Amino acid sequence: MQIDRVETYPLLHKISTPYGDANGYKQYRSCYLIRIITKSGIDGWGECIDWLPTLHLGFTQRIIPYIVGKNASDRLKLVSTISKLHQRAAAAISMALTEIAAKSANISVCDLWGGKQRDMIPVYASLQSYTDKTDWIDHSLQAVEKTMRNGFNQLKVKVGGRMIKEDFMHIEKIQGKLGEKVWLILDANQSYDLAAARQWERHFSNWDNVLWMEEPLPLNNLREYQLLRSCLSVPIAGGENLKNAKEFLKLLMNNSFDMIQPDILHGKGVEDFRDSLQLARHFGARVSPHSYDGSVSRLHTLFCQAVLSSWTKMDGEKIEPLEWDVMENPFSDLVPIKPISGKVSVPDGTGIGVEVDTELIHAYLWDGSTY
Repeated sequence: MQIDRVETYPLLHKISTPYGDANGYKQYRSCYLIRIITKSGIDGWGECIDWLPTLHLGFTQRIIPYIVGKNASDRLKLVSTISKLHQRAAAAISMALTEIAAKSANISVCDLWGGKQRDMIPVYASLQSYTDKTDWIDHSLQAVEKTMRNGFNQLKVKVGGRMIKEDFMHIEKIQGKLGEKVWLILDANQSYDLAAARQWERHFSNWDNVLWMEEPLPLNNLREYQLLRSCLSVPIAGGENLKNAKEFLKLLMNNSFDMIQPDILHGKGVEDFRDSLQLARHFGARVSPHSYDGSVSRLHTLFCQAVLSSWTKMDGEKIEPLEWDVMENPFSDLVPIKPISGKVSVPDGTGIGVEVDTELIHAYLWDGSTY
């Protein structure tokens, strides 16, 4: 299966009303899609995310010249080499070559990995709570209500970007909107110190619908995470920016987190991502993958959860939910997968089992201008 060519599709969309988290506001959404085609006509799609000019230059000048003519079956070797050139680009190459491997065997990606253990994966709606308007809380409440009307029963909202009393008021108002069967996740994006994070316990002790608190502290002090974990009554999750399974090993060995959150776009490819998920199982820990950016990448993340072993022997939901972006982002529609009642069906069929929307791709092609 000799690689014949690689097509690249840098995509950009300017957001109508900026939204964000404790790290600031997003003015645009972007993604970089690739399509690898072999001489026999078998193709595979991949995706990565970074600053588009950097990615495009890297692909056209280094990565594409390197992989064209290579054997697509040597995907682990190719991904390992590319990860040294540009780690995030390696994620896209890994996805595309994985799909090619599945198609060449006339099986699905899940079957390539041993077969799926479940047909449905629960998802939570991922919201960006802050805007640059004074009425941002009202705007957030409207978004929460809309999301619940769309069938989601698990929501993630942002904290840490305002004074803590204002965030308390925001979350209390959200709790007043939630029904008895709606679960809540708080994501602080590493914005607190230990003293500030502990203040949330006065609320957590009165709420029974909080699934977890996400990255309340900077990740460079695992000892403080251990202390916080001992005094909060809700689980602590994090790790979306870690690059490989080796980095997650330190978190798990230090008993710093109840749940890890690897992101397939931030690592060294699909196989290393799967190693991180399985590593959590070896430690008896939960794992809910971060998948805010990307549509093709979220599909591969969905496959990974589908083949992962259950995290508990308890009755009920035995697989952790997957993040699902519900903000303004046309790239969420690149693949025809939609949640229904808070769950997503895992596609059957050869390769990824769905077709990527090429009309949408051409509608949002980046023109090369500064953004």
